[in-house]
Amino acid sequence: MRRTALLASAAVLAGLLPWATARAADDPAPAPVDRFEGEVPFAAQPAEGIFTWGGDTDDPPTLSLTARTDAPEGAKVLSGTYDISGYGGFTHDFAATEPAHDWSAHQGIRFWWDGRDNGRKIAFEIKDGGANGEASELWTTSFTDDFTGWKQIEIPFTDFAYRTDYQPVGGIDHVLGLTSMWGYAVTLPAGAKGDFAMDDVELYGRADQSLRASVTTDAAVYPVREGGTARMRVTLATTGSAPVDQPVTVRYETSGGTAEPGKDYDPVSGTLTFPAGTASGTTRTVEVPTRADRAAEPAETIPLKLTVTGAKAPAETPQVVVDAHGLPYLDSRLPVRKRVADLVSRMSLAEKAGQMTQAERGAMTAPGDIAAYDLGSLLSGGGSTPTPNTPGAWAKMIDGFQLRTRATRFQIPLIYGVDAVHGHNNLSGATVMPHNIGLGATRDPALAEKTGAVTAAEVRATGVPWDFAPCLCVGRDERWGRSYESFGEDPALVQSMETVIQGLQGRANGADLARADKVLATAKHFVGDGGTGYGTSTTGTYTIDQGVTKVTRQQLEAVHLAPFQTAVDRGVGTVMPSYSSLDILGDGKGAVKMHARADMINGVLKDRMGFDGFVISDWNAIDQLPGDYASHVRTSVNAGLDMMMVPYSYKEFTGTLEDEVHAGRISEGRIDDAVSRILTQKFRLGLFEHPYADTRGAAAIGSRAHRDVARQAAAESQVLLKNKGDVLPLKKSEKVYVAGSNADDIGDQTGGWTLTWQGASGDTVPGTTILEGMREAGGDVTYSKDASAPTGGYDVGVVVVGETPYAEGVGDVGNGHSLQLSAADRAAVDKVCAAMRCAVLVVSGRPQLVGDRLAGIDALVASWLPGTEGEGVADVLYGKRPFTGQLPVTWPRSEAQLPINVGDTVYDPQFPYGWGLTTLTHTPEGGTATLRALAVAAAAAERAGADRTGRELVTKARLLVQRKVGERITQAVAKPFADADHLALTGRYAKAVEKLTEAYRAA
Repeated sequence: MRRTALLASAAVLAGLLPWATARAADDPAPAPVDRFEGEVPFAAQPAEGIFTWGGDTDDPPTLSLTARTDAPEGAKVLSGTYDISGYGGFTHDFAATEPAHDWSAHQGIRFWWDGRDNGRKIAFEIKDGGANGEASELWTTSFTDDFTGWKQIEIPFTDFAYRTDYQPVGGIDHVLGLTSMWGYAVTLPAGAKGDFAMDDVELYGRADQSLRASVTTDAAVYPVREGGTARMRVTLATTGSAPVDQPVTVRYETSGGTAEPGKDYDPVSGTLTFPAGTASGTTRTVEVPTRADRAAEPAETIPLKLTVTGAKAPAETPQVVVDAHGLPYLDSRLPVRKRVADLVSRMSLAEKAGQMTQAERGAMTAPGDIAAYDLGSLLSGGGSTPTPNTPGAWAKMIDGFQLRTRATRFQIPLIYGVDAVHGHNNLSGATVMPHNIGLGATRDPALAEKTGAVTAAEVRATGVPWDFAPCLCVGRDERWGRSYESFGEDPALVQSMETVIQGLQGRANGADLARADKVLATAKHFVGDGGTGYGTSTTGTYTIDQGVTKVTRQQLEAVHLAPFQTAVDRGVGTVMPSYSSLDILGDGKGAVKMHARADMINGVLKDRMGFDGFVISDWNAIDQLPGDYASHVRTSVNAGLDMMMVPYSYKEFTGTLEDEVHAGRISEGRIDDAVSRILTQKFRLGLFEHPYADTRGAAAIGSRAHRDVARQAAAESQVLLKNKGDVLPLKKSEKVYVAGSNADDIGDQTGGWTLTWQGASGDTVPGTTILEGMREAGGDVTYSKDASAPTGGYDVGVVVVGETPYAEGVGDVGNGHSLQLSAADRAAVDKVCAAMRCAVLVVSGRPQLVGDRLAGIDALVASWLPGTEGEGVADVLYGKRPFTGQLPVTWPRSEAQLPINVGDTVYDPQFPYGWGLTTLTHTPEGGTATLRALAVAAAAAERAGADRTGRELVTKARLLVQRKVGERITQAVAKPFADADHLALTGRYAKAVEKLTEAYRAA
């Protein structure tokens, strides 16, 4: 029915019922917000408009203004379609350049929704206070689509709750003031395709006086030792901090819960009164005494029911919890295995299912779901941060989540995880290390361990005990959008850099995990994610990420599995399977998603390799398995996955898992094994004794000492590929012309996985750009980003070019990305290098094709993604440190050569794997006679097990060969040269020198 007809019917009814007319006359007229007739454009801040958003490129819905004859108001409605895997929806923001709107005269907001009767929940959010619609407090509620056709949804403002999971700018006053409103947003349901239609958003009714005041408690959960007294602070708050003009009363009484009144606690009841004139912020205290009976017991709950008159009541009923006590699993003197066995024996299936579940912090319907679903883990996805994004806010947020676990029977702490893949990269102000590809270029395992230690210390100081790192992928095709997450293309190089695990975790036996500066590490992605074939991905517009790795059994073992055996030997605590599929030639299985490969997870990883930690799925990865959702759960759990990262579907997962066990399709033994593995790591981390953040190390986050490690890593990661005429190192007396897109861009320099999943260009994080580093080094520097400034009168040019940030398959070549420099970068290189001697630095996550310009470039440096410490790059440019980095991957002549890797039969790259010139003051002299002597000495070192000496001898031979080869890198030179570096990494130093001698003779 059109809205005009509905209004006419209402008018007739009002005429028959005079009292209805009188009541309606007291209400203000409805105030339109959106009619969807075209009066509000599709636009974004600072202009007024409607815009979409989502967790990735596929998640934002499609919107249109559609003419419909059944439109409740006017001629058009807002309609759209969606297919959301993460999160997505749309927003109407009012213009930031105009005053905010005042909604305080109204009771609520309403709109028409075209129901599909699908039972899905739609979240509706309003924006209160702050500077604009994207810097305001978010208040949320939801409705369920359980009807068909048009229905007017009325939401009184009293139904909205302050979002505790995500706030763009954090708390302004935590009071829904309604006097400075910036619009609304709709979050559409995830997990299945759908469509919707909406019309006529408007404000209705007269304001509820209780909106002016609210009653809050200082916590939702109050743990107390048996026999202690819980003290609950009840606070009155008002809009604008004005005193209340009417009395507010709070009736309280203990009622319900699992604790027994008179036995476990003394019941309390009474009334708190805040008289008219009471100031905002006034607090009263309610005490709940508990009793000690000295019997060993699980935790018991005592809800304190609050009935509020004259103000808005707390969003949930607070609970006093008598802590679990006297049970064996709580005894820290017992061995971990005994504590685990005792706890598992006491748990229900629902509690076990909860432990196997990991939700995203921002996806929880309510914080109380942690206890309601006995959740075992939460995570912050890329960019999922508290606001303000500070160490203290992180610790407070996670402590708040841990507090919720105290309301469960056994008070099992959460294990909170983050992707700290190059430092604590989600935290603003953290030390951001070079990405793994840069660390691989350092060839410095001791330094890798230091970077891991710094990362662990900064992560744990914010209350996070678990890091989804390191990536042990062996990157075999640089078109992959995750190339920079790999230490390199050679499994021997990846294995050598796994010292980072000890930096993160400490000793291999797990004895250091409870320390305040260590975290649980994750070896990912098991197995073969770096070997996927170009064009095999079936995920959205990805071309190679999450595709198929097709290998022989021998290739699988030698290339992709070897790093995981090393990780297991180093005691890594968790392993994450890959999104990709594995096709082992000859096994008859074809391409099978890794999350379904029981032969690899149970058979190889757990049984053969002896991995005793737990296996965590990747983000929503089980949804990519064939079949229905029950099949996804059954297949993955039976394949050996112990915990599921189900960011938005945690409720569905726990329920389905229980159903599958009840049906006998998943054994209770498999569940007990999974839960035992998870609990073992929680006990090792000391979370049962110390669940809350230990922030004593927070002062060191981003400290000079930590940044010095990152600076060293940045310096050692720089690979000098060409240095004609010894352009580098620069002299401080030289006048230097600096140009290029990446010279002064900290966002490009740090790359993806920096503050957000994809990262971003621009001034995103605290740090020093390469340009700033050069200036701090004392260089005489002039900067012109696009090289538009006059180029005359300079001694040398430095052009810093490369990529903009990306992550995962979004960065795949062919998915909006290429290996070519941008037109602007090519123009800057051409102009500067034509005008003066020049050095070109390539800031990128993978090699860039520069062969067509190489002849005109005097010096070429692979700078990779050096992180926040641009001084490290300046250190080698100005000779404070020598260039010592080596290529961790082969640098191709053209994309047609890809994939190209060390060990290939046909191998003719621009620069071979392991190549890296030096600016050391003393470089080896001599020819074949010197190489023969080095080979003899290397053989002796190899026999004696003197690895350091052996590596030094190979380095001398390599530098000698590079000096002779110069720019004449032929296929005859490249293949033995690359093979030599692989041999050196595997400890075959004499053979490495022999291969270098072969390259020398071919030069």
